[in-house]
Amino acid sequence: MPAVAPSDVFADLQWRGMVHQVTDPDLGTRLGAESVTFYVGFDATADSLHVGSLLPLMVTARLQRAGHRPIVLLGGGTTLIGDPSGKDAERPVLSPDEVQRNAAAIRSQVERIVGAEVDMVDNAAWLGDLRLTDFLREVGGHFRVNEMMAKDSVRARLERDQGISYKEFSYMLLQAYDFLALCRSHGCRLQVGGSDQWGNITAGIELIRRSGEGDAAGLTFPLVTRADGSKFGKSEAGNVWLDPARSSPYEFFQFWLRVGDADVGRYLKLFTWLDRDRISELEAAAAYHPERREAQQALATEVTAMIHGAESAEAARRAAEALFGGELEGLDERTLLEVFAEAPATDRPLAELGGSGLALVDLLADSGLVPSKSAARTAVGQGGVYVNNRREAGLDRRLGLSDLLVGSYLVLRRGKRSYHLVRFR
Repeated sequence: MPAVAPSDVFADLQWRGMVHQVTDPDLGTRLGAESVTFYVGFDATADSLHVGSLLPLMVTARLQRAGHRPIVLLGGGTTLIGDPSGKDAERPVLSPDEVQRNAAAIRSQVERIVGAEVDMVDNAAWLGDLRLTDFLREVGGHFRVNEMMAKDSVRARLERDQGISYKEFSYMLLQAYDFLALCRSHGCRLQVGGSDQWGNITAGIELIRRSGEGDAAGLTFPLVTRADGSKFGKSEAGNVWLDPARSSPYEFFQFWLRVGDADVGRYLKLFTWLDRDRISELEAAAAYHPERREAQQALATEVTAMIHGAESAEAARRAAEALFGGELEGLDERTLLEVFAEAPATDRPLAELGGSGLALVDLLADSGLVPSKSAARTAVGQGGVYVNNRREAGLDRRLGLSDLLVGSYLVLRRGKRSYHLVRFR
């Protein structure tokens, strides 16, 4: 993966739209002059990260490739409490075992993007055995309740009917303590996070200063939204996950392929390793030939390859082409069903394909793609009928077991866009 020189990394982050706020106006100069140990945190609320987690990982990877030392903090301890930032209500309470299983699952996803050499730590290591009286003496005395209530994450919850529990109100202190703990154990002097983490980050900086550990800094990146202001990272099925068991590579590819023209240039900067010249070319293509979807194709291919590998990205690309007459051979069952999820479908007995097979004109009429057998013969004769996206011109064509995709399916098509999926059982 390409990297920029340390002296250029902050400017590159700004160009890509990855910088929202910094606590130190000289941070860019510092990043260009020395290697800085920094951290980014993820609470283990699920057994997979989702696409909303990609931006912090990309910022982390870019800083690392510019010579800085990243620490990825897994919130085995803080997940048990719950971060109120950006939430309308309290999170469901997870058991310690669930949290640890989630943290273990997230590790491999972090390593795929940032690299196996990244230093990953779990804040359960110091929060798990922390005595309440010790915590209140060392940390609580440095904070004033009126200051904490003025933080955006707390104030937003106080303005809602649900309010905020003392448990979640204390989250800010726990995250501040994380920063202090990493400062002491790893020499960490910079925390990066989403703009909704600004209050928590500045609390940690203040705790480090008041504890006599010197100066620290914070950098936030913007929360990603769509051009219309709607939430990024959701599909019709809900969150788009990095785990292929939750969101298949095809579904993942489709999410990026469907990005609107108003968003695609920004997402190319945020979520790919393409350089400025290539992104400029793709932005121009989106502006002058939006119907070609070249920028979306590049975005989907790049991000899917980064998360699921080049082979899965290529398979997803071929699957996406299937609805436009592309090759269907080689698609696995899950992908085939996802591709044709919106197409009408029927079940038929497998025995119909034995012996001399099943007449194509009969199957066309039964499927409803044509109103009658005579209409089916006309459609075949005119070259407008396809089986598994291959044109059929024989009026006597009979379908057998060898025509099945993954042993069970036939895809009928009339014209360019009328599909019907037949499942043989």
